[in-house]
Amino acid sequence: MITLEDITAAAQRIKGRVLHTPTVPCQTLSRATGADIVLKLDNLQAVGSFKERGAANKLALLTPRERERGVITVSAGNHAQGVARHASLLGIDAVIVMPRFTPAAKVTRTAAWGATVVLEGDSFAEATAHANMLCQREGRVFVHPYDDPEVMAGQGTFALELFEDAGPLDTFVCPIGGGGLLSGCAVAGQALQPDMDIIGVQVENFSSLAGFPGDEVLPPGGPTIAEGIAVLQIGRQPLEVIRELVSRVLVVPESAIETAITMLAEGAKQVSEGAGATALAAVLTYPELFRGKRVALPVTGGNIDSRILANTLLRSLLRDGRLLCLKMEIPDRPGVLADISRKISDEGGNIIEVSHQRLFTTPSVQAAELEIMVEARDPDHARALEAELAKTYIVRRA
Repeated sequence: MITLEDITAAAQRIKGRVLHTPTVPCQTLSRATGADIVLKLDNLQAVGSFKERGAANKLALLTPRERERGVITVSAGNHAQGVARHASLLGIDAVIVMPRFTPAAKVTRTAAWGATVVLEGDSFAEATAHANMLCQREGRVFVHPYDDPEVMAGQGTFALELFEDAGPLDTFVCPIGGGGLLSGCAVAGQALQPDMDIIGVQVENFSSLAGFPGDEVLPPGGPTIAEGIAVLQIGRQPLEVIRELVSRVLVVPESAIETAITMLAEGAKQVSEGAGATALAAVLTYPELFRGKRVALPVTGGNIDSRILANTLLRSLLRDGRLLCLKMEIPDRPGVLADISRKISDEGGNIIEVSHQRLFTTPSVQAAELEIMVEARDPDHARALEAELAKTYIVRRA
């Protein structure tokens, strides 16, 4: 098992190469959850993720001969960018194998650091198998994304900064993919704040520790917005640490992660990817565990496709009753659209999208169907908007 000394040495080794990111209280999230929320913002790292901590430490420890051989790794995106960036800084040739489902933003940013990107496999396991094959064939050094003590020690520097900036904490909540971040932070936490509760979080389709502290199971896998922690099995070395130092593991649904992304954007003014929002998702899903406590939540990454972020924000508006979708049967004559727009404006609504259909949906040639999407302040406001339009037109929810 790694030690606090390993983590402290890693912190000195990567100092100046990796940002000491801000640790900030968030009153908006604290009011919403009933906990005293502190955010550690590693989404502000140069590669947009905590992952470059472990990569920087691992690459800094390579011998001159190992650097000449070059490195290879497998990653769904963030570890890839960390390895690519620090390999470039050290003049090391790097090959990155990424699953085919990796978001385009992460693929593009990884290649921008100068690494060779290979897209292979429909799962992390398939991508890993391909990376191992290339590693043996080309004689490169494999930089494992989490099951490596030097990577784990690098990730643990996250906790050193957190404890230095935040002071005493009741609870630290951390996402689990391969387990590198949680294990490194757990070692630092046990040494520096032994009374602090350490909690891991997994997403439903990748909840190998759903029965924690029981045996690890093979989860079903599948689509998830938290692709950064879409790992079927935790690393052997991180798992040893987690079993010894982590008090519990929580499982969160996709919907909670989407809500957490939205709350971080609206309440904390921070862009988070799915994996980066899972700690907050746990607080939202299990509020009774955190109410009244001082809770540290890592925003572990901010590499999210713009399209996915936009869809997530809109879906959150819909779930919250702030997005109203209506189908209206209207007379097909001049001025009707202007009248509808005026009614919505007078009620304080904001028109997002309009679709006007004359040919396929209405029984009369003198009528048309209008599908309209309107942003409201809250569900009561949405009902008021609908009622106002229903005074004049035939209206139904889409």
